[in-house]
Amino acid sequence: MFAAFMAVYLLAMPLGSVMGVPVLGLQLVWVVPSLRRFRGMPLLAVQACAGYAAVLCYDTSVGILGFLAGSLLLSRLWTLAPVVAVSAAVIDSVRQGDVFDTANVTISMVLSSLVIYGLTRLTERVDEVHTTRLALAMAAVAEERLRIAAELNDGLGHGLTVIAQGTELALAEPPRTAEVIGEVVITARAALADARTASAGYRAMSLAPEITTARAMLSSAGVVAEVRVGHTEPLGLAGALLATVLRESVTEIVRRGTARTCVIETEEADGRMSLRVTDDGARTAADDGLGGLPRQVSDAGGVLTTGLTPGGHRTVTVTLPVPPETRPAPVPPPDGQVGAWGWPTLLHGDQAAYTVSVAVLASVVMGFSVKALLYVPGNVVPAVVCLAVIVVMQLRSVNGRRMWALTLMTLLTYLPVLAFGRAWLGIAGFLAGPILLAFPAPIAWPLVACVMTSVAVIGSVLGLPLPDTVNFTVSTLVTGLVVYGLVRLAQLVKELQNAREELARSAVLEERLRAARDLHDLLGHSLAAILLKCELARRLDPERARAELLDVLAMTAQAEADLRAVSGEHRDLSLTAEAGSARSVLTAAGIEVSLGLAHGALPAEVETALSAVLREAVTNVLRHSAARRCVIETLPESGGVRLRVRNDGVRSPEGRRGSSGIGNLTTRLTSLGGLMSAGAEDGWFELDAHVPRGGLGGPGTPARRSGAEAVR
Repeated sequence: MFAAFMAVYLLAMPLGSVMGVPVLGLQLVWVVPSLRRFRGMPLLAVQACAGYAAVLCYDTSVGILGFLAGSLLLSRLWTLAPVVAVSAAVIDSVRQGDVFDTANVTISMVLSSLVIYGLTRLTERVDEVHTTRLALAMAAVAEERLRIAAELNDGLGHGLTVIAQGTELALAEPPRTAEVIGEVVITARAALADARTASAGYRAMSLAPEITTARAMLSSAGVVAEVRVGHTEPLGLAGALLATVLRESVTEIVRRGTARTCVIETEEADGRMSLRVTDDGARTAADDGLGGLPRQVSDAGGVLTTGLTPGGHRTVTVTLPVPPETRPAPVPPPDGQVGAWGWPTLLHGDQAAYTVSVAVLASVVMGFSVKALLYVPGNVVPAVVCLAVIVVMQLRSVNGRRMWALTLMTLLTYLPVLAFGRAWLGIAGFLAGPILLAFPAPIAWPLVACVMTSVAVIGSVLGLPLPDTVNFTVSTLVTGLVVYGLVRLAQLVKELQNAREELARSAVLEERLRAARDLHDLLGHSLAAILLKCELARRLDPERARAELLDVLAMTAQAEADLRAVSGEHRDLSLTAEAGSARSVLTAAGIEVSLGLAHGALPAEVETALSAVLREAVTNVLRHSAARRCVIETLPESGGVRLRVRNDGVRSPEGRRGSSGIGNLTTRLTSLGGLMSAGAEDGWFELDAHVPRGGLGGPGTPARRSGAEAVR
């Protein structure tokens, strides 16, 4: 892009190449990410010297000062950019003395500076959106944890408190054991039902587990299953009903035993979700096996139908509304993400980045339009009307390009040349840009070459001097690249925003599924054991019942710890729960995770410290690397316990300097007599934390279950 800009000046001025090359080289410092560390006041001073030397000493067009003005817009000295524009106008006015030519060159210089600013900032914004997508996912998971914690504590947390209080009362008043334990049994049974309901509810947010189960059932029955997923999760309450329809439909297919193939399809459009199950094993469209599901779907505002395809395949189709409130609200990017120079705070949001791209595009299009109007002979009203249509069409190109619009743009590019002549040749660039957007590269570039050739031919027919013809021809390519770059970057920002929100939704969904698994495997087991012990204690004599009640108290304490692990709302972090959450977030980000927990029972403060280390390590993996693999492991050692986190995709062999997170963790581990080290080698970054035996198992310090037990 910038090379194309420079080509205009190199071709326009005989000696332009002498200073044009260093000006271009200096500008690359603002463009190439690896060179951005050289930005600063000294660079601006050198750019100013090179730019003005090219203009004053080598008679280069003042348009080359657009590079300096663009760099100033990217810095704290942005207020000096208008000064550069005014100086360019003064120099050209003194040099040529023609008002129209001076206006033309000055407008070109201003447009160049805006393009440089817009393209550079949008490129940075694309990189920023890409980098913060994982931080957004982690923030969404944290918010979901709080919501889950509030839900579970209101129900299950209260139930466990009542169980503990009732058990203590039964131990304190043996004569009332049967009466009190009877009430405890009722509470425990209700808590177990709540846990199972909550687990099912979290699973119901997603259709993915049911699709996986359906595929396994069909495969085991010898049915070839094909799944085509076209919906976005979570689905909210509609997911439970869709899962039931899928489960009953697949069960009926397996029961008949005549199907060879089955296709499961989902679609989502206009706030409605459709599920279609098609198989080749039925002769009629009867809704056998669906029971009262058609009525339930109808009550939920949906439709369930069965039918036969022209090929004789049976289909079950269900469509349900998916209210927008079932979707997680977008999480704003973390605060404090400002540019190194602090000025252009416009780019702190995705919508702002999109707005800036459209604003720069509009400025460029209108600037070129004004340039064209400067040379339009006679009545300019028809030209203004044509240019207004062109401006609108260029702005609409951000949202896609249709062939009819491209056809109209072609007509507006060539037909007005008959009336306006030379003044209209610069408009051809607005045709080249949409062509690059509308077609794949193998087709687009030959078409752009044809447009450039047509400009050269028209210039020759109009009798333009060779330098002017070459200038118009090259400007066609430059303008086309500008339009393409601004529009494509705006589209990339939108695409990355959608991908970032999708990643956040996936991470939230994974957190809900993790909570569902933990509710079933951890809390469900504990509550079932409590219920069994209470039933047994109610049937025993007070002396023998006492031992069972003591077990109930211990189980209740463990159940409360499990509840904190499930919800994530706990003062003392659980290393096992943190490892599971880390795996879900990293997996959602497309990172392959190897998790091996082999630590023994840990005191709360040690597990909290190591959990904090793991959290910081995972944050660094997500934010400061391009990792594809991550290894998380805990190792028991004779001197204590060790946590090691390794990841590939290291961007820099040096660790981050001045990291407050690493500093805080080092302080936390030092208070326990531990040590932490971090470094990169052979493309892998490793963080290693060790807590010595002296920090473990202090008197009166409760120990949680070992990681090996928790993952078993």
